[in-house]
Amino acid sequence: MRKLGGITLLLTLCAGTVYAENVAPPIPVGIAVAQTSNVALFGQEQIIGAKIAETYFNIKKGVNGTPIKLVTQDTGGDEAGAINAVQNLISKEKVVGIVGPTLSQQAFGADPIANRLQVPVIGPSNTAKGVPQIGEYIGRVSAPVAKVAPYAVKQALKQNQKIKRVAILYAQNDAFSSSETVTFQETVKNMKLETVTVQKFMTTDTDFTTQATAVLNANVDLVIVSGLAADGGNLVKQLRQLGYKGIVIGGNGFNTANVFSVCGSNCDGILVAQAYSPEADNPTNKAFVAAYRAAYKKDPPQFSAQAFTAVQVFVEGLRKVEAATKKKITQLDLATVRTELNKALRKGSYITPLGEISLDKEGDINQKTFYVSQIKMDSAGKVGKFVIVK
Repeated sequence: MRKLGGITLLLTLCAGTVYAENVAPPIPVGIAVAQTSNVALFGQEQIIGAKIAETYFNIKKGVNGTPIKLVTQDTGGDEAGAINAVQNLISKEKVVGIVGPTLSQQAFGADPIANRLQVPVIGPSNTAKGVPQIGEYIGRVSAPVAKVAPYAVKQALKQNQKIKRVAILYAQNDAFSSSETVTFQETVKNMKLETVTVQKFMTTDTDFTTQATAVLNANVDLVIVSGLAADGGNLVKQLRQLGYKGIVIGGNGFNTANVFSVCGSNCDGILVAQAYSPEADNPTNKAFVAAYRAAYKKDPPQFSAQAFTAVQVFVEGLRKVEAATKKKITQLDLATVRTELNKALRKGSYITPLGEISLDKEGDINQKTFYVSQIKMDSAGKVGKFVIVK
């Protein structure tokens, strides 16, 4: 038992949740992310970030004294899994809103269902063009790829001003990667560089000999890869093993420490643009980083930070609903909560691990600060970290 602000709290550690005694049942918030399939490399990090947020905000009295409770559903790695997860959270679990899904591809399949049923969704990692425009109940705390990706190309040019010839590779069966590569190709063109080869692959591929050989034959100075951690990391590994020694840029799919085990020592030097830095100087991020380090002995990745942020936005939105209606969430019918919550999400700003953010009328994130990291592997090629470069 713990005393906090005069209220006795019972810590239910096994669920990572803090419940207050003698209060109404907790408010259910849905988490629909990938916990299986190759996409689980991202989804597992999102679960961690969301659970840290759940504990953090419940210690801070949740929604004006009422705790929240995360209700998770595994989306797997495809649209069908995301659709099933969203439907279950809405109809069976009666959640007030949903954080997810993991992939933009899944968002285009599942979000229209939530929008039609008027359930607010906040995408923690959906950066493809057009996601917020799915409908008025759809938002995201993941900055669109068009804003983030160019930073990595600019950093590559800082490291090597002689870059002229570029190879671009992307996963053609993934909506995010297909969207991200367009931004990279436009950036390369705008910077007066030459795209000499564009190679496609599938997220399910394991042999990239054909693509790597084409890149080597093109004699390029820079390689840009848009894919997920498993396929993208494998591609870079094979490219390095076949002799490519130039700069590599990884897209947002490389924003996970799970990529280290995929490409090992061949990960070293990869540049990755990021929407998050553990060094962000605000109280919320400091608390988040401290909690993550205490549990995992390392800095939190972007996907965990964005999931924390999505939960935070829901919690603060629910507080706004109570302030506006002068009623507890538990005193309102579910349809009203969902409608009023969706309105509240787009009002004001939030101090989050990502810095100060807000959502515009379409639900898209307003975020000012972005970063570029370079992967640094140890001499054994086993342990890696993201190092912010200036």
